[in-house]
Amino acid sequence: MEQQVPVLIIGGSLVGLTTSMLLGRHGVRHILVERHRGTAIHPRAAAFHQRTMEIFRDGGVQQAVEQAADKEFVQDGSILSVDSLSGKELAYYYHSMNEGVEHLSPARRLFITQIGLEPVLRARASALGADLRYATELLDFTQDDKGVVATIRPRDGGDEQHIRARYLIGADGAHSPVRRALGIKMEGRGDFAQCATIYFKADFRALLRGRNMSVVYVNQPGQLAFFRFAITGDAGFLAVFATFDEQGRPDNRLREGLTSERAVEMVRAALGVPADFPISVENIQPWTATAATAAVFRKGNAFLAGDAAHLMPPTGGFGGNTGVADAHNLAWKIAMVLDGRADAALLDSYEAERRPMAALTVEQAYRRYVERVDPSLPAQDLADNLSDTAIELGAVYHSDALIGSDADIVLTQEPDDRSGRVGVRLAHHWIERDGQRGSTLDLAGPGFTLLAGPGGKAWVEAAGGVEDLGCHQFTNESDAAAIGLPEDGALLLRPDAVVGWRSGQGAQASEAVLTDALRQLTGRAA
Repeated sequence: MEQQVPVLIIGGSLVGLTTSMLLGRHGVRHILVERHRGTAIHPRAAAFHQRTMEIFRDGGVQQAVEQAADKEFVQDGSILSVDSLSGKELAYYYHSMNEGVEHLSPARRLFITQIGLEPVLRARASALGADLRYATELLDFTQDDKGVVATIRPRDGGDEQHIRARYLIGADGAHSPVRRALGIKMEGRGDFAQCATIYFKADFRALLRGRNMSVVYVNQPGQLAFFRFAITGDAGFLAVFATFDEQGRPDNRLREGLTSERAVEMVRAALGVPADFPISVENIQPWTATAATAAVFRKGNAFLAGDAAHLMPPTGGFGGNTGVADAHNLAWKIAMVLDGRADAALLDSYEAERRPMAALTVEQAYRRYVERVDPSLPAQDLADNLSDTAIELGAVYHSDALIGSDADIVLTQEPDDRSGRVGVRLAHHWIERDGQRGSTLDLAGPGFTLLAGPGGKAWVEAAGGVEDLGCHQFTNESDAAAIGLPEDGALLLRPDAVVGWRSGQGAQASEAVLTDALRQLTGRAA
């Protein structure tokens, strides 16, 4: 007997839980299957960017995430390079994580481990009606013209179950069984370093010397690595990218596996402490540094998101954030197709919008790896350097789910550009609405929203005759200008706060103009 559900998510870590939360926010019934027994037990992704925090704001968990983060880390720390924690500072990449970017978003960058974050997302997804099935594995799935039929089984025993879903989302990590089953290849540089993360306990508070450090890169003749420290100053992890012998040649001990004794030596060297300094190694996790993007993000009714779709080194902290952006882009589109507000053609825009941005981000992470960690890697074909803010907040999408997005092919812009360009996240600006202070980003709703300038009364009147179209008219000219909205103009804002359409110069406001625009934006144009 088959159980039927609109969406089946495979993978219940960061990206799977975010997808679940966002689908729940849009009222989409779904089942999430995760083979592990619960949320993360290792820190994994820890740096979360402003755009990710905006998405968590959209999901209703920004405050809860911030509170959980403050229990784990002192926020707004520096990112720097040292020869050891007790030794010389070599370079600062950031003196403060949020320095100079506070005006760009209603949210701040923050550090929180997936140990702290995932329970927040899980609780929110559950509150929104998610059917979360931990300790359950996907055995296989098939596709037909009606969707996907998956076979799952509880890992603790029990009968196999068959789930029929209209759509399947593979958010099942770097070694994605969904991606393999679909036969989708990874493209790009591939594996380039064998690495290991050492989780340890030690009282290193005196070595901090009052410094608030979020990420500490360690550049030594014997190893290349980075630290992250717990707020208590007595625990952390050292992610080791490479080790070298006395002649400076790469050795294979990371590939072959580390003993606890060797791991203690490496942590001591990175801390810059003597051989009798007490250190307890709690866990060692090997991993591979990779730069690759899935050839396609969709096959039939199955989609890839997160590490299943793209793999990148941790330099820049882009990996988990890129996956959260995938979830945000896909969830509202699936919701609109399922409830009949959009044609299934809208779903083609997921790959068109997210894959180019993911591939760009992979290359930016690799460039930062070469610059910050291992200059010996091939550097002749490095991508041009883009600012972190352009990558985090300045994605420029191009797809058939946008009107007028093909003027040029740039994929990013600086978020200080407030032109209201089609395909770009709406600029953040603080406004008063219903007597309360909020962000312009909060104007995005579950459907499309018309934003009209102070002189755009005709647009507001036209919007009143269009079904399921939200509307907000700015009364202050400076507020409108802050998001690139002409005095008598209009924008159509997608549910993901991306500008989908803008009125041309001298355009006449009418229900027909707006209806035609919405038909194009939802894949229903003739």
